[in-house]
Amino acid sequence: MAELANCPNCGKVFAKALRPTCDACAQQVEEKFERVYKFIRKRENRQATMDEVTEATDVEKSLVYQFIREGRLQLAQFPNLGYPCEKCGMQIRQNRLCSTCTDEINKGIRTKDRQKAFEQRMKNRENPKTGIYTTLDDRVRRNR
Repeated sequence: MAELANCPNCGKVFAKALRPTCDACAQQVEEKFERVYKFIRKRENRQATMDEVTEATDVEKSLVYQFIREGRLQLAQFPNLGYPCEKCGMQIRQNRLCSTCTDEINKGIRTKDRQKAFEQRMKNRENPKTGIYTTLDDRVRRNR
């Protein structure tokens, strides 16, 4: 059974089942998608930048980014379109982060893993029964 919710755009109460907005707002989004798609579908507009698309269609950039992220606009057909990296804001065409931010995060993870391994080795060294070799003479001298 669908739960009741307020539409984040207009505030109306609606049954939240398949979409996060009410029917009226969903229809407005569909109309905006059609405007954007009709514009960039034309051969002369396929090279358009994001600013040109938003200016010509009067659709917000955030909504065009949403269409791209949802896969409704295939970037392979539109070489000058992209969306911002979620960390640094650089224009990207796939994933959520650019390669620089991905490499930075992976480097941090590797550093943390090395640090944990080092700490584990140090902990093992503190244990007197591991890593220490004694002879019988050493034991006898200690007990005297």
